Amino acid sequence: MITAIVPGSFDPPTKGHLDVVERCAALFDEVVIGVVHNPSKTPLFTAAERVDLLEACAVQWPNVRAVSFEGLLVDFAKEIGASTVVKGLRAVTDFEFEIQMSQMNRYLSGDIVTLFVATKPEYGYLSSSLVKEVARLGGSIEGLVPDPVAAALKERLK
Repeated sequence: MITAIVPGSFDPPTKGHLDVVERCAALFDEVVIGVVHNPSKTPLFTAAERVDLLEACAVQWPNVRAVSFEGLLVDFAKEIGASTVVKGLRAVTDFEFEIQMSQMNRYLSGDIVTLFVATKPEYGYLSSSLVKEVARLGGSIEGLVPDPVAAALKERLK
């Protein structure tokens, strides 16, 4: 059985994130969405809330689950028996950062493989930060996030 991790902050999850997860669900036996808890950031949603949102958005893929973790990604990968990390790329700037991370993860683990998946062109500009900013300023986020996320944003930003 091949397990892959799709790691990230997911604050909040977007349709771009789920595009990558959907493609992974078709390729791997198990996909774990790894919600990183970063104590140096102040997220809009707690790690537990982000896990719940992702679980609600991923119900159509029975081989996908969301879990939060702290610490090194490679340690989490070993803990759950994952051999592959999948990262979505929107632009070349994403690649520049992610290639360094993948090389460091390979150095630290010796055997973790990172695969890069280009997001669909319609999600190339999409980020959680932009979604939060548009929502905070009263703009429409329709088509950018799944319905459970839109409802959670509306409630949180009242």
